[in-house]
Amino acid sequence: MKLHNVRVHRSEENLARQDQLAWQIAEVAADPVEVTSEVTEMVINRVIDNAAVAAASLTRRPVVSARSQALAHPLPTAQLEELTDERRQDGSTVFGEPAATRVSPEWAAWANGVAVRELDYHDTFLAAEYSHPGDNIPPITAVAQHAGRAFGLSGRDLVRGIATGYEIQIDLAKAISLHAHKIDHVAHLGPSAAAGIGTLLGLPQEVIFQAIGQALHTTTATRQSRKGEISSWKAHAPAFAGKMAVEAIDRAMRGETSPTPIYEGEDGVIAWLLDGPDARYEVPLPERGEAKRAILDSYTKEHSAEYQAQAWIDLARKLHREHPEAADPSRVESIVIHTSHHTHFVIGSGANDPQKYDPTASRETLDHSIPYIFTVALQDGGWHHVDSYLPSRAQRPETVELWGKVTTTEDPEWTRRYHSIDPAEKAFGGRVEIRMADGSVITDEIAVADAHPLGARPFERADYIAKFRMLAADVLEEAEIERFLGVAERLPSLTADELGGLTITAKPGLLASIPAPKGLF
Repeated sequence: MKLHNVRVHRSEENLARQDQLAWQIAEVAADPVEVTSEVTEMVINRVIDNAAVAAASLTRRPVVSARSQALAHPLPTAQLEELTDERRQDGSTVFGEPAATRVSPEWAAWANGVAVRELDYHDTFLAAEYSHPGDNIPPITAVAQHAGRAFGLSGRDLVRGIATGYEIQIDLAKAISLHAHKIDHVAHLGPSAAAGIGTLLGLPQEVIFQAIGQALHTTTATRQSRKGEISSWKAHAPAFAGKMAVEAIDRAMRGETSPTPIYEGEDGVIAWLLDGPDARYEVPLPERGEAKRAILDSYTKEHSAEYQAQAWIDLARKLHREHPEAADPSRVESIVIHTSHHTHFVIGSGANDPQKYDPTASRETLDHSIPYIFTVALQDGGWHHVDSYLPSRAQRPETVELWGKVTTTEDPEWTRRYHSIDPAEKAFGGRVEIRMADGSVITDEIAVADAHPLGARPFERADYIAKFRMLAADVLEEAEIERFLGVAERLPSLTADELGGLTITAKPGLLASIPAPKGLF
């Protein structure tokens, strides 16, 4: 890896293009280096993982809404058949719909992106910034399906594109903090998805460079989408970034340009949205010819909750077995979770969000409340992606009583480990102290989630498949489950015509029974 020094430049310094971060990212995207077998296998895992969480969310309102918007932008079959091979436009599939239903790729990226993110249940990478790098897969796949025959693409090309998307987003997340300035983490997703699409299509570095600048320019927004009363926009924000990446690529391919230098300019993103005119970052990027392996640094979720909650759910279910008395609010005086700065201030009591203790709060808000999540997992001995968020579950008197006794506090050592660059030391958990009414104290700790690569039960292919089967069981026919798994596991060898099989079709009549909301389109 090479570290790229990034700082703000005054306009009169006339920063050379080859020294700009966006150009260096584009150089990585344009590098035709092969993908290793280990990375290829993990890409397949994450394609299955995304489909799993998308299946479980097909009937949820935000996903129904986004899907209905996408279906309002179809590509007419008759028109498609008249196009020459050079201008062939095949359209992209939409999760839940038959594979023959095709829409414009930016709208497929939108609908499928919302489906993937709605339950907050796919992969994660946490460093200087937070990210869900699996958000790269919907827009890159949508473009692969749409342009597959015109560009002579195969599953191998899609794997290469996804590997780039993961690489760029994770490398940016390692170096540049967005949340410290209350900028939403999808500002790293726009550039990474644009870079991944550039790799997929084999575009020139100049085109990718312009698309990265446009994608970043249009996807910077505040973190209010993940603060206080969290709305359904939490699931839509990454999908919007993916949609913008597709549009940015289209625009750049037509020869149009973007704000430059987008990162380093005196009125650019760093100067006014991040660390300011004195900012300096060191961004790691692969050298030319160096394999893109960052996906191997990311980790998926066993539970449908914010990633920092994963380890705490695992610890809570362990305590449920070993100390069932700790789930009884009449026997507990207080529960204090000693954890990292991020966990305390973003999803803990340090956020000072009263909504995190509100039994009538939205699912999105409860998903970002570690006091609630720990309480329910402690009482139930597990976590369910639907049942654990039901209003009837959140409003149980014994849950509300115990929930009110749970607080978090920052522990400098757990903060240090959270930010450690040593994978063997990096941790997302902490220590819990449960003070009982009789004066006794129960303590325990956990560093990483059980499903983490260094956890008690690291996720492997069989676990991803099991997760898909579990989440798809109620919404897909058994034959469709087997069909999708068969296609996904053959990903590197898929032909352009077979890329459309990377979708899931709901059980007959399931989606038709759900009224689609009306809008402008």
